[in-house]
Amino acid sequence: MSSLMAVRAALWAAIFMTVTVAVSRADDWPEIRGKGRLGEWNETGILDKFPEGGLKVLWRTPIRAGYSGPAVADGRVFVLDYVETQRPRGTERAVALDQKTGKILWTREWPVDYRGISWPVGPRATPTVDGDRVYVAGADGKLLCLNVANGDVIWKKDYVTDYGADRLKWAFDWGFASSPIVDGGRLICLVGGRPDAKVVAFDKMTGREIWRALSSDSDLGVAQPIIITAGGSRQLIIWYPGAVASLDPITGKTYWEQPYKVGASMTVAMPVQSGAQLFFTTFYNGPLMLTLDQTKPAATVLWKGQSDSEIQTDGLHAVITTPVIIGDCIYGLCSYGQFRCLRAKTGERVWESQAVTRERARWASGLIVRNGDRLFINNDRGELIIVKPDADGYHEISRTNLIKPTSPPQNRRELVDVNWSHPAYANRHIYARNDEEIICASLAADGT
Repeated sequence: MSSLMAVRAALWAAIFMTVTVAVSRADDWPEIRGKGRLGEWNETGILDKFPEGGLKVLWRTPIRAGYSGPAVADGRVFVLDYVETQRPRGTERAVALDQKTGKILWTREWPVDYRGISWPVGPRATPTVDGDRVYVAGADGKLLCLNVANGDVIWKKDYVTDYGADRLKWAFDWGFASSPIVDGGRLICLVGGRPDAKVVAFDKMTGREIWRALSSDSDLGVAQPIIITAGGSRQLIIWYPGAVASLDPITGKTYWEQPYKVGASMTVAMPVQSGAQLFFTTFYNGPLMLTLDQTKPAATVLWKGQSDSEIQTDGLHAVITTPVIIGDCIYGLCSYGQFRCLRAKTGERVWESQAVTRERARWASGLIVRNGDRLFINNDRGELIIVKPDADGYHEISRTNLIKPTSPPQNRRELVDVNWSHPAYANRHIYARNDEEIICASLAADGT
């Protein structure tokens, strides 16, 4: 073989290896609702229907209680949990597990005070992984930056001690529930501090404060910050009880605010962007659809739900379910578990079905992730469902039991307990937790 032919062969081999690696590369799930917080799972090679005998569970690892969902990155799974020692005090813990085996690699614990916290089961916020660091936020306001490799504390903050956040004065104390979001060199957090520190941006490497924004005279709520692009600008969306605010994520400058009444501080479902539309929904006060200006950072109300009732609902009154927008349709779960389809342009209800949650009960919920033209829905009964979204009605493809519900919903339910923790979809597997264990189950078409 000539030297030229050898070079060409080597080049083709390199190209083939690069393409093969790119195609077979697995996706991580480094923060709540996946990369970018979009609730989109883009891996291929996923099963069409669940096996009759249920999913293949690769491992189960005992953990403690909590609502915090897992994050998956670089071969590791990160999750938070809690054990009560002397009510209302206890210990929160960050746990890192091997992605393939479920073996616990390290733990990091810290004391917490759950005084006044409603549903004191455990941490709420999903860890945020960024390179060699993982950021975790506990229910009583402790923020830690940990080394991914060994769990060592790199830096930490306390929203109460360092920023004067007074959660006992808030009308409804759900605890601190917002996962930090990384933006460039910044870690942006909902702090609820004073003065004017509802939102704080820290240097993600050192913990130094970069900027603070918004008054904390109103409740903090439990929203997850997101970053969108509209009007030629990247915008940090902060939804708090009373308003939606858009900030410059670099400086904290307020671009715009839109009043939005929210009962009981239930800013739980995340905002959803679809082009020039930005959609919100809440349990008592229903939906709000904003139109984003395409020439500058600004927004106007396109339509809003007319009902402030959790029962007489005219649109979508979600509890914990972040909806999805596909084409001109919004799909989501309403206040009593009704899976609904709305017209995105008008808010008009197209159809509804009780099939996802099975039970018409207060706060009946599920968590929706989109994979191609399908929706994977974890209902709070511990089931996993595949649904084909369509404007002509509800189309269920497959359903299986995934994990035991263990958290008390504090209202009468058919199964007594619920599962309200966000799962992670990564490497063609699903990682789900309850108050007793975290599991990894295969969703690969070949069952691996």
